[in-house]
Amino acid sequence: MTIKAILLMGGEGQRFGGETPKQFLNLSGKKIYLHTLETFLDFPEFSEILLVCHKSWMESVAADLSNPRVRIVEGGHSRQDSSYRGLIACGKETSYVVIHDAVRPFVSKKIIQDNLDAVQKHDAIDTCIPSADTIVHVETFDQITSIPQRSKYLRGQTPQSFSYPLLLEAHEKAISKNTSDDCKLVLDLRHPVHIVSGSEHNIKITDELDLFLAEQLMRLKKIPPTHPSLSLKGKTFAITGGTGGIGSALAKLLEKEGAHPLIISKSSSSYPADLTNYPQTEALFASIRKKHGELDGLINCVGFLSLKPFQNLSQKEIDHYLSTNLHSLIYSCRLAKLKPGGHIVNLSSSSFTRGRKSYTLYSSAKAAIVNFTQGLAEEHPELHINAVIPQRTATPMRKKSFPQEETSTLLSPEEVAQEILTLLKQSGTTGSLLEVRKK
Repeated sequence: MTIKAILLMGGEGQRFGGETPKQFLNLSGKKIYLHTLETFLDFPEFSEILLVCHKSWMESVAADLSNPRVRIVEGGHSRQDSSYRGLIACGKETSYVVIHDAVRPFVSKKIIQDNLDAVQKHDAIDTCIPSADTIVHVETFDQITSIPQRSKYLRGQTPQSFSYPLLLEAHEKAISKNTSDDCKLVLDLRHPVHIVSGSEHNIKITDELDLFLAEQLMRLKKIPPTHPSLSLKGKTFAITGGTGGIGSALAKLLEKEGAHPLIISKSSSSYPADLTNYPQTEALFASIRKKHGELDGLINCVGFLSLKPFQNLSQKEIDHYLSTNLHSLIYSCRLAKLKPGGHIVNLSSSSFTRGRKSYTLYSSAKAAIVNFTQGLAEEHPELHINAVIPQRTATPMRKKSFPQEETSTLLSPEEVAQEILTLLKQSGTTGSLLEVRKK
């Protein structure tokens, strides 16, 4: 039995606007279609994955790829034509084919597995979800003709999965039609199409609002399970702000793993430095490189929080806020020398999503860290660069600013440190915003 996947990515992005088709735009530091492809590559069941691409972008796509299971196919003038070209390229040795929109990067492994299981029983599968909105029927766009029962109507997604001979027959009998849905062609043969459940997260990115929503969905992404072969033993990690809170907890965990944490802060006994001072920071990292060589990772935990209305801040206080929360992190990322494949982990805060009264500059700096991290990840694809975003955490800094908070509602520094450790022990994730929530 031979199973192949077709990722349709031949669109020119006319609805999105701009010169770059949506499938080639970056989402958390990586092209949208590459997020989708990575999920499909995790399934060894696919002997081949075909990317049906507009001819103008085939050379660019080829430069992104190295996996021998992936092949590029020139797309057609319509979705139906592109799907048919992908089918022909599969070859008649194919038993089943799974077709998916490359601009649905949040397709889950469960959805794909459900498709693979169901298609071998039913020969034609669609992925669908219920509608939360009322469905209305119109003949013209200015007047409702009827309101059907919502429970009898679903929203169609992809993947769609088929017996290869069945879908090939459906296409060959519909050459002159212009249908944007493969299931419709199969239904035209009077063959039943069965359903597997999709997900509200399995969105199709077609416009700027979708891209914005996709960035927010990326914030919910979980850190992948640790790969058992990735050991931290003998590796060297610099931790800025490592004398207390999350940085201190992480240093202890790294030591247990047999790694060498280098704690950097003004009060550090081994590596004291004022990281808001560029020459001092440059000299510090030069000495670290001379002694330890290139680092395996840099974790930036340094931060400063104090409650005070913005209008009451002096120039000195403003400069201190920005220098501690932003400049020190940027200087460290600029001056630390990392091995290829090394990690940079920048700690942000859940306050980055909107400005907060009485700590306006803190939340602004944390938002800047998120954007800086994503941009840096794009500039350095040879590294793993991510932002970890803890919810409220029981650090000494937080307790000092919010003494009335109930500790039981807060994350512990150890919980956040454990999630950072998990990130350091795996590869492949970069440009991502990884939230840590209270369990």
